[in-house]
Formats: sequence, C-alpha cells, structure tokens
Amino acid sequence: MAAPGATGSAAPAGMGAGARKALYQFGYARSIDQDVFAATGAPARHAVVVVGAGPVGMTVAIDLAMRGNEVVILDDADRIGEGSRAICFAQRTLEIWDRLGVARPMVDKGVTWQVGKNFLHDDLVYQFDLLPEDGHKMPAFINLQQYYAELYLVERIAELPGVDLRWRNKVTAIDNRPDGVRLTVETPEGAYDIDADWLIACDGAKSPVRDMLGLEFRGEVFDDRFLIADVKMTADFPAERWFWFDPPFHAGQSALLHKQPDDVWRIDLQLGPEADPEVEQKPENVVPRIERMLGHRNFELEWVSLYSFQCRRIDRFVHGHVVFCGDSAHQVSPFGARGANSGVQDAENLVWKLDLVLKGEADAALMESYDAERSFAADENIGHSTRSTDFIAPKTPMERTLRNAVLNLASRTQFARKMVNSGRLSMPATYPADLATADAEPFSGSARLGAPVPDAPLRKADGSDTWLLDELADGFTVLHVANGTAPNAVDGADLRIIGGEIFDETGQFRRRFDATPGATYVIRPDQHLAARFRHFEAQKVADAIARAKGRVPVTV
Repeated sequence: MAAPGATGSAAPAGMGAGARKALYQFGYARSIDQDVFAATGAPARHAVVVVGAGPVGMTVAIDLAMRGNEVVILDDADRIGEGSRAICFAQRTLEIWDRLGVARPMVDKGVTWQVGKNFLHDDLVYQFDLLPEDGHKMPAFINLQQYYAELYLVERIAELPGVDLRWRNKVTAIDNRPDGVRLTVETPEGAYDIDADWLIACDGAKSPVRDMLGLEFRGEVFDDRFLIADVKMTADFPAERWFWFDPPFHAGQSALLHKQPDDVWRIDLQLGPEADPEVEQKPENVVPRIERMLGHRNFELEWVSLYSFQCRRIDRFVHGHVVFCGDSAHQVSPFGARGANSGVQDAENLVWKLDLVLKGEADAALMESYDAERSFAADENIGHSTRSTDFIAPKTPMERTLRNAVLNLASRTQFARKMVNSGRLSMPATYPADLATADAEPFSGSARLGAPVPDAPLRKADGSDTWLLDELADGFTVLHVANGTAPNAVDGADLRIIGGEIFDETGQFRRRFDATPGATYVIRPDQHLAARFRHFEAQKVADAIARAKGRVPVTV
C-alpha cells in the first residue's frame, strides 16, 4: 500500500553519500603545539579545549570565540559524517544559531515545516500546527541533513580567528587535575600532550572522554530496533511530518516520513527487538520495505542505519574541569527531535557561564548551575522520550489495544488527541525559578520566568525593522517599557527602552510579555528570562543579575 500522495516519478541523479564524503573531507595539519611538545616535552596550555567537532562542539567553540575567547577543537575524524542523522532543528536551536551568524544558510537550505499528521492504518487520526502565530523570525522547525548543518558551522569557524579546529587529533588519555586537564592526543605524526583550563566533552553517545573518566550512563535501553533510511526520489508529498501506527505497508509496526532538501526523504521503520542489524541494513532487505511503503521502486538509497531507543544520562555533567555537553551527557530517542536540539541548548547554557568564569567575572562554582539546569532539561527530555517510546512500541498486547483505542478516539475527541504520542517535539526547557526570582506581581503572556524569551517584531527609531532577539546583548539585557522617566544605566547589563529606541508597533511584544508602562525584564546572556518587575528598581535589577552570576546579592 503506497503512502498517501506517493508518485511514481523517477528520482533525478544527484550527489550520493560517496560524493558528499569527498566534498566534506578535511586534511590533517600539524599544529604548533606538536612542535613545542616535540622540542621541549612541555605541553602548551589553552583556556578551553573542545573534544568533538559535531554540531554541539562547534556551537560551543563559535559562541566562545564570539565572546573573545580562544578555543581548540579536537576531532578524531577528518570529515563530516555521512547520512542525515539529526535532521529536525527546532526554532530555539535556530535562534541560537542565528545569534552565532549561521542560521540563515540553514533556513535557506532547509525544508520549513510546521504541520504534523498521525495515521492509524490508512486513516488520518489528527493533524497539528506547531506555530499557528506569526511574529517570529525563525520558523517552528526545519528539516536539514546534519552534514549540511555541520558544513555551515565549519564555514563559520573558518571566519573566526579564535578557533583552532584540528582534524585527526584523537584524545587517548585524560588527567583531570585540580587546576585543569592534561590530554594526550594521537595524530598521524605521533602523540603530543596539551593542557586545558577547561575541557568540554562533545564527543557523542559513545564518548571516549566519558569512558576515560569511568562514568556510566544510567537509564533505560529499549529492545525495539528501528531502520532509518535516506531515500532520494521525486514525490508530491507536502513538507509535513507523517507518522503511521500499524500501517498496511508495515503491519504491526510504526513508520515515519520527513522531507529533506535535495529530494531526499527520511524514512524510519520500526522492526522489533529481534531485528539483526547486519542483515536488516543490506539493500536487498531495505529496498522491498521501502517499495511496499511507497508503492513504487523509483528511488535511490543514500544511507541506511539501525538504532534502538536509549533514554539515559550520566549523573553529573560537570566533573572538576571536564564538562559534558550533548550526547556525551545524555541520550534520548530520535522521535521528538530532542537529541541535537537539547545538545545545542546545552552549549548555549554552558558558554555564557564559562565565559564569565574565564574572564574572572564569576567563580567556577557558577558551572554548578550548568549541571543543575541542564540536568533538569535532560530529565525532562528523557521523560518525554520514554513516554513516546512506550506509546510507539507497546510492550504487551494489552498495551497495544489501549494505544489503538486512544488513536481511534483521537479522530473524534480532543481529550484523546492529547494522549497520542508519536514523539513530543522538542521544546526548550523552562528552568525552575527560586523564591528570590519568583514574580512578586502577576504577569500573563507567553514569556515565562526561566524560559527563553519569545521573539517579536519591532521597529527602530530610524524606521527600519528589527526583531527583539536581534536587539538583545551578548551579555545581560535589561528591557524597560518607557513610562516617561528613563532609568539610569545598569551596571553589567545593556539597557534597551521599548518605546524609546525600539518600538512595538504590532503589539506582539506587549501581548507576549504582558508589558505595561514601567515594566522591566532582566534577560540572561542565553536569552532566558531571569526576573521581571512592574516598575524599574535599580537594586532589584542588580540583585537579579548577581544571582544569575552565582553571587549573593548585596542589598542596600
């Protein structure tokens, strides 16, 4: 049975995985650190060394470099990885990358989507719209092969003088010391040692750094295996997320279809716990499955892999001067797009805090707030991912019967639709606010304490258009709604006046922030809302900034 909307038109010839590998392959280059070590036996010392040149590691490096820091990235490969892997990038991740100057080529290349559809057998259960409101610079989601995202990040790094990206530099030993970390690095020309004030481990789910420190994942590994395939073809499917429960073309299992750039389609097929990875990845076994789904053979396989659900994390993300980010710290199922997105949001949370520590504006103890906040986010993602897995792959016949009853009801009732779970799609974490930062006065709107602030269209005094997020500083920002008396400058923050230098002509800012004359908002460097007040009071604003920096405020 063909998927709805399938066509039989032949796939055009295009760049296959082998061509991409050659195009995105990078050469090894000897570093000056190797010469120094060979000549003196003394390791060079760097403020920050990042292990892993994936999306998370490169995001960390770019953000640090844009804040004036020098960073070394070590990666044991010499190329961008094959296959689409992470393809679904959420609005918050795009906003982060936009701040780093890399989102525009991603959005231009990617497939923008916001509608998802869930099917039971051949029947549409219901559809949803992820971003029904306007007034956001970035779309709700784009689909973009990870190799493209990595390529744009590599190109951005090449524009920055502060990042030294070293390919074919494999970390083989780590000595985590009280004042930093010593690494042994293997290269095609032999090994050398380097020292780092801080080591950021972004080396993936199989993290060698994690293994070297003897750290273990804790959580749940699910038995079901899933086939993932990139298929090149022309088709008139819309740019939507389609998920099937028990479809006729793959009875008793689930299936997922996503559109990617270059006429490439991502297909996920549940295979069950007994699937043999080596056997199932052979083209003679993959092709018939895809053919049954599409109803034709006019497609070309670009990449095939198998995976199983894992919902796990390490107990702590900070171990002395070693900090874990992304998949090296936590793993979730691919359904819901919570892996790469949460990793990039790890990076965003980490970098501004590490930057303050490196510059002596905060104590190293501030890094504990990274562990606390991103552990909270990881637990939230793992909870969503576990519930998705239980719904997608019921463990017993009774659970399957109950699941299908919910799906049947969902086509007719609103309450059942809320119970359907084909992967709760990635949302940024709202960090718990302590009593000191809780609202003393009520606020409504979509801006929430502890969450990233929502974007809004604004107008500059010169008449040009801008966006709220573009107007925020790299450090702390204090937003004040004009009420006739402009506050004095705020120490340690950039002060922006809504109605004085930027204007809310559409009313989107007012509605989203419940903004009234005199209202004041303290926004962290990662664009999360730290505090808000109905009226500007300099001491309260200063105290909020001090708390965000990990300091006890001194109230006078």
